[in-house]
Amino acid sequence: MLGEGFSWLSRIARKAGSESMKQLSHWRLFALATVIIWLNTYVVQRLYVDLSVVGWYQEWMMFINPLGSTMLMLGVAFLIFRRRHHVAVLVTSFFTSALLLVNVWYFRFYNDFITVPVLYQQRNVNGLGSSVVTIINLLDVLIFAGFFLLLFLLYGRKRIRVQMPRPHVYAIFPVVACLLFVTWSMAEVARPELLSRSFDRQLIVKNIGAMNYHVYDLVMNSRMETRRVFADSTDMKSAQTYLAERQQDEHSSLFGAAEGKNVFLISMESLQGFVLNRELNGQEITPYLNDLVKDSYYFDQFYHQTGQGKTSDSEFIVDNSMYGLPSGAVFFTHAQNQYLPTPEILKKHGYTSASFHANEGSFWNRDLMYETLGYDRFYDVDYYDVTEENSVGWGLRDKDFYEQSIPLLEQLPQPFYAKLISLTNHFPYEYEPEDELIQPAQTGDESVDNYFVTVRYYDEALKHFMEQVKEAGLYDNSIFILYGDHYGISENHKRAMSEILEREITPYEQAQLQRVPLIIHMPGHEGKTLHTVGGQVDIRPTLMHLLGITDGDSLSFGHDLFAENRDSLAVFRDGSFVTDEHVYTSEICYNRADGTVADLAACEPGIQRSTTALNYSDEIIYGDLLRFILDDRERAADKE
Repeated sequence: MLGEGFSWLSRIARKAGSESMKQLSHWRLFALATVIIWLNTYVVQRLYVDLSVVGWYQEWMMFINPLGSTMLMLGVAFLIFRRRHHVAVLVTSFFTSALLLVNVWYFRFYNDFITVPVLYQQRNVNGLGSSVVTIINLLDVLIFAGFFLLLFLLYGRKRIRVQMPRPHVYAIFPVVACLLFVTWSMAEVARPELLSRSFDRQLIVKNIGAMNYHVYDLVMNSRMETRRVFADSTDMKSAQTYLAERQQDEHSSLFGAAEGKNVFLISMESLQGFVLNRELNGQEITPYLNDLVKDSYYFDQFYHQTGQGKTSDSEFIVDNSMYGLPSGAVFFTHAQNQYLPTPEILKKHGYTSASFHANEGSFWNRDLMYETLGYDRFYDVDYYDVTEENSVGWGLRDKDFYEQSIPLLEQLPQPFYAKLISLTNHFPYEYEPEDELIQPAQTGDESVDNYFVTVRYYDEALKHFMEQVKEAGLYDNSIFILYGDHYGISENHKRAMSEILEREITPYEQAQLQRVPLIIHMPGHEGKTLHTVGGQVDIRPTLMHLLGITDGDSLSFGHDLFAENRDSLAVFRDGSFVTDEHVYTSEICYNRADGTVADLAACEPGIQRSTTALNYSDEIIYGDLLRFILDDRERAADKE
């Protein structure tokens, strides 16, 4: 009886929908589709991603900004499907929802929005595995609610054929132009010079909307593609002048302290600084690292500076003392550029360089980029015995990775520059029961809870590795640089992190969570904790000065972390920054000492410095400007 009632109501609804659509004029179809797609986009933007909308003006902008882009897409679709406008409506609705879904998934994983250069990274998709599964939610099907509603209205009982004459379609575009102008004007009022100064995609989406952002992204990337073609040597001279003005006058007292020694560059996957010297369930999370810090130079105010390239960005930054790109990963988009990287510099001083990573060589395009960076050898997954028993998550477990790397290290001619990249402590933080050396946290957020288990496992793996290095006779004549490559817990886990840290995760606290460990261990040196503010861009000049090498100083965006007169500044890829006195993030200026809000004017000098540094770094990469310097050097060498 109840089933018959629902069936009767369904027939009535379909009949009503069919009759109403028969009476629907061409303009009403366009208007109906516009409203449904517009509202669907607004709801998804507000409910599926956290854009920190504050106040009625930002709310109004978020509400109004999908309208112009929706009408534009529908207008173009109506021109393409001239005699089948019902198809145009459905195609537009489905495309919009699909694009929103991709952005929602990407945001959950990276706390960011997808860009055109990210599409170059499709070679990485096969390696994501269980990481992708964890970001899918059953409620994501509601992102297509607008599409299903239009599908029902247009095909509820009988397909309705409608057609809008071409002249009428053209009449839409002046209205679209006006709406887009209003949208962009409102954004300019809310955030002056938003598109010319901002590196923060969340800020851009919040002010102009997801669809308008993708149009902006397409335009910007098409412009970027032409930069190399029109670049010339004068562009590089301008960047050189800027870098020369920032150079330090004096070396630190440790200049040359590690001259001629082997270099172990240990990239600690997803390791954030807050876990060091912290307990969970009455146990140390990182007992070995805590002990190592006491016997090393430890920088507790050191920040990662990666963007969408994550681990590959950290590799690029460390090896080149330049910043990653505002969108995409340099490893993919500019692997054919000329650089002056660490392996090339060290090669002139007798070093052999090698990278160790038990993953596919093509992942993050490393097989090609390492050639560009001058690595002599790349030990990828083909050099390791990887089985189902010794793998978890993204691949070979860290203990096995380090253990199997020892024989390969012993074969390297000395002195060597060896980079080791681990895998286990990677989202979604999977582990085997026997590797649970500490109980998970109990926040109810699985990623956060399991993070501490895989961090503890990594700490133990590193301990065994250092013991094996000593047994192999490589310890005493080496320097060890250990650094966190990027954050492990994204901004999407504020509630759980607030419970762990026992304080509210404000933008200031979120910036502090970008601190990652930097430990420089030199056998025979006493340990010391330094509170110098710095970032990954400072690692290369610091290493070079410890080795007593000055090559590349004039082309570094970073500074020796041991130098007393260094420029204390850590610039994030989105334009935020940290100095000795201030933290600037989410357009708010904070006093670094206590997190209180400061006058924005206090951060203006830092904003200018950060923007200038990022712009010059971007120009060098986009224009492949280093080729002009390197070509000149090669010609000079040939003459000699």
